[in-house]
Amino acid sequence: MNGSGLDFEKPILELERKIEELKKFTTSEKINLQSEIKKLEDKLEKVKREVFNNLSSWQRVQISRHPKRPYTLDYVRTIMSDFIELHGDRSFSDDRAIACGLAKLNNFRIMIIGHQKGRDIKENLKRNFGSAHPEGYRKAIRVMKLAEKFDVPVFCFIDTPGAYPGIGAEERGQAEAIAYNLHEMAQIAVPIIIVVIGEGGSGGALGIGVGDKICVMENAYYSVISPEGCAAILWRDRTKAPEAAKVLKITADELLELGIIDEVIKEPLGGAHRNPEQAMKNVKASMIKNLKEVSALDKDEMLKTRYEKFRKIGIFNEPS
Repeated sequence: MNGSGLDFEKPILELERKIEELKKFTTSEKINLQSEIKKLEDKLEKVKREVFNNLSSWQRVQISRHPKRPYTLDYVRTIMSDFIELHGDRSFSDDRAIACGLAKLNNFRIMIIGHQKGRDIKENLKRNFGSAHPEGYRKAIRVMKLAEKFDVPVFCFIDTPGAYPGIGAEERGQAEAIAYNLHEMAQIAVPIIIVVIGEGGSGGALGIGVGDKICVMENAYYSVISPEGCAAILWRDRTKAPEAAKVLKITADELLELGIIDEVIKEPLGGAHRNPEQAMKNVKASMIKNLKEVSALDKDEMLKTRYEKFRKIGIFNEPS
């Protein structure tokens, strides 16, 4: 059972609590309540499907932010091996909001780069809640160029509400750092696979988001702005975030339909936080499949396809 529930998960959590209580009572009192437990489990399965198969855009955003959802380093520890973390941008400092390093994915040598949030207040302060400074993006591109030098494919895991908007970040060139990454990532001559594992907010996401394949987990989102930010600008009212999430078309299925992403990675029923092991297995399978597809291209063709992929985004026809 997952104790940290969202509002729309409350009926599910209540049923899970009842089932757990009955199981404990059965054990302690040695009374057979299997038929009652089975009825509740059937009801639980039905309620889960009703709730999670009819989620709104805003509810998916809430799931993408769930504090028990797997983060980048959870994936590294679970589906990769031989991880060696690389630090620093060689100019200012080491931004802990972005984790980078060499690892192995099965028999593939890879470079992994990803936003990293914290599990508690202390770690979130260290990781800046997953919102990177310019030095984080400069560290990322430094590591990507190192991967290119040694012909190692790059995987970028996106999970950020956005780049850090503070004065210090602006003074050190936040916008320039992101823009530089966009320019350079378009030309790096090794496969680059992007996986949005949680929040994909604004330029903070795009700063490590240019690649050959863009995959978004079923309950993640990828957007030019957070729903709250959009609501604050359009309606001057952040409480209209659910309405903003709907009109922004930021969910994985909507992004796939618009041709912005290449794949929706399925999550276990209820979201990655309810079954992290299965969610990470699904991501691993997608990573290997996409790496094999991109690696089959020669480098000139790969770079041309990457360029054309992004040039096509945003094309639309006006009625005459």
